[in-house]
Amino acid sequence: MTGPVARIAIAGVSHHTANVMALEAFRFGDEPAFLEAAGRRFRGVLLLQTCNRVEVIVEGDAGALRDFLAGQGRSGFFLIEGRDALRHLLSLAAGIESMIVGEDQIIGQLKKALADGEAAGTAGSFLALCINKAVHVGIGVRRHTRINRGAVSVGSAAVLLAETELGTLKGRHILVIGSGEMGLLVAQALAAKQLTAMYVANRTFGRAVKLAEKIGGKAVRFNEMYHYITLSDVVISCTSAPHPVIHKADLKEAMNARCWPVEGHPRPLILIDIAQPRDVEEGAGAIDGVRLFTIDDLREVNEQTMSTRRAEAERAEAFVNEELDLFIRQLHRKSADDCIAALHSWAEAVRMRERDRALGRLGGADDKTREVIDDLTRVLTKKILTDATASIRACAEEGDRGAAEALVQALTRGTTGAVTPGSGDTPE
Repeated sequence: MTGPVARIAIAGVSHHTANVMALEAFRFGDEPAFLEAAGRRFRGVLLLQTCNRVEVIVEGDAGALRDFLAGQGRSGFFLIEGRDALRHLLSLAAGIESMIVGEDQIIGQLKKALADGEAAGTAGSFLALCINKAVHVGIGVRRHTRINRGAVSVGSAAVLLAETELGTLKGRHILVIGSGEMGLLVAQALAAKQLTAMYVANRTFGRAVKLAEKIGGKAVRFNEMYHYITLSDVVISCTSAPHPVIHKADLKEAMNARCWPVEGHPRPLILIDIAQPRDVEEGAGAIDGVRLFTIDDLREVNEQTMSTRRAEAERAEAFVNEELDLFIRQLHRKSADDCIAALHSWAEAVRMRERDRALGRLGGADDKTREVIDDLTRVLTKKILTDATASIRACAEEGDRGAAEALVQALTRGTTGAVTPGSGDTPE
């Protein structure tokens, strides 16, 4: 494969083939350090990490990316390049690849990956062009199809899961841990459920206050979290912490405080962990009374809501395919710029040389004569190059970079190969 399309490769894991544990194992905890290390190997690098995918996007060779990730201790990842990688990016932004098909959060996540890469100095203009195109396509898909109508985010899917398990959330007490984007989505989905109480906990209390004010909940301090777990029917945790925030021993103590007076067993607690990495410590699901759910359990929720969007997903795929062809032609056309620049530089050098030679033969030409000759040579050069430039671009658009370069060589060297761009005389 040749040309600009060959410059992109993507590797990673996602909900399609990996469970929560595999996603967690593949994840890069120190994103700036990873970007710095990868930036020394590739012309451009981006890292996309969400609750159900970890993907490394590079401007470079797929084999080099595979070797680099192996050196980082990663294995079991998919690896795609060229046209397939571009199609994946566009489909990703369209919501086709999401676990909750049609969800809108992926667009913001792609923008964040680009912003983080730009801040680290690893994005590069080519990857920026690819991400911006993907975002444009994602917005276009949602404008021209109904793929996100009736769709749920991961946050609202967690709420739907809780509702399914309990039958109804009316009159329930629910604790949301985390006040970032996912916490907001969860809280918004809960706001219409006629809860008796909604608590919001966050390590930064001020952020918990802001979210609670938006949805009419009550902000609680992080060190009071287990007390409110005791009071709640459902806990949905979605922080961005790099380590568990709900610990097994503390949760067990909180569950002991939920025991029925006669039976000695705690009231059941629905605990939904949609964070990546996970918020709930390993083994917490074995505690008496705890019913622990993770991102893996949300797949069924997606299947329940997907039937209404399946036809729209097919329309979205058709839209993506059309945009992919247009984008690849754009990339090929752009790749001709270097060839065309070389041609025009050569032509300008020839023009100036022949203009000066003609003026020298005229002897003491006045300013008006010099101006006329200069204008004449410019116009002739431009007209001569117009068709050649169009032909070079046409070849490039079709992905035939070799033919485009051959055209430039034929024009700048001549059929005998006697002329080198920018040096020597033109054939006489």
